[in-house]
Amino acid sequence: EALRILVNEAAKIERAEYLGARPYERSPTRRDYANGFKPKTMLTRLGEVTFQVPQVRSGDFYPSALEKGSRTDQAVHLALAEMYVQGVSTRRVIEVLQKLLGPEIALSSTQVSRAAAKLDAGLAAWRERPLGETPYLFLDARYEKVRLEGRIVDCAVLIAVGIEASGKRRVLGCDIATSEAEINWRRFLESLLARGLKGVRLIVADDHAGLKAARRAVLPAVPWQRCQFHLQQNAGQFVTRQEAKKSVAAQLRAVFNAPDRAEAERLFKAALESWRKEHPKLAA
Repeated sequence: EALRILVNEAAKIERAEYLGARPYERSPTRRDYANGFKPKTMLTRLGEVTFQVPQVRSGDFYPSALEKGSRTDQAVHLALAEMYVQGVSTRRVIEVLQKLLGPEIALSSTQVSRAAAKLDAGLAAWRERPLGETPYLFLDARYEKVRLEGRIVDCAVLIAVGIEASGKRRVLGCDIATSEAEINWRRFLESLLARGLKGVRLIVADDHAGLKAARRAVLPAVPWQRCQFHLQQNAGQFVTRQEAKKSVAAQLRAVFNAPDRAEAERLFKAALESWRKEHPKLAA
């Protein structure tokens, strides 16, 4: 009831501001006239609530607290969409919402699909948004299980993260591919350039063959730096004794975190000397 009263009062105040005059007030700046109220029942997190929507004669006003044409508030739409994306069946989504909001709530599979489509539209807008100057570009992939042609397979999620000129880090884009083959990475990088990516001064990525070939083809003039995390993981594969892996990782981190080049080189030479005796494959 408190929600109903609050939204109704907010809508009346907003209509008065739109009209440029309070009820029964004469004003030379008035732009329209009030025309009563129209009831509208919406599905909210508190169940069904009927609001009184203020009308104007021209029909050009609608309160911002309510979504025109919608019978369900945004939070319920998001819950519907999230469950749908997580793979919950349409029937199960309806069951869950009816347990939350009451069995008298009537939901259809069309409503669930429409809510999911809203999420798709938002994701599409994010994936296609224009990019700009991004000096530092980080590239990597992770693998997720995806249903493809009736089978569950591992697919690569290609990810680009950028450090913008302002210093802020942004996820620039992501794409699904069957593998990290050169053609997939190349198509992904070309899509970033098509969206306006420019000013790249350094690429940071692992040493994957497909990614290496793609960046050379699409961004041949941009220097590349091996990702420290991947380099450290690769180095650990050349350490035969399990108990020595931590000390080797600490030595590598000390080199990476050195305050200047001279100190980094000193630490690196000292580490190499110790590795030649204990971990000759790593030293090589």
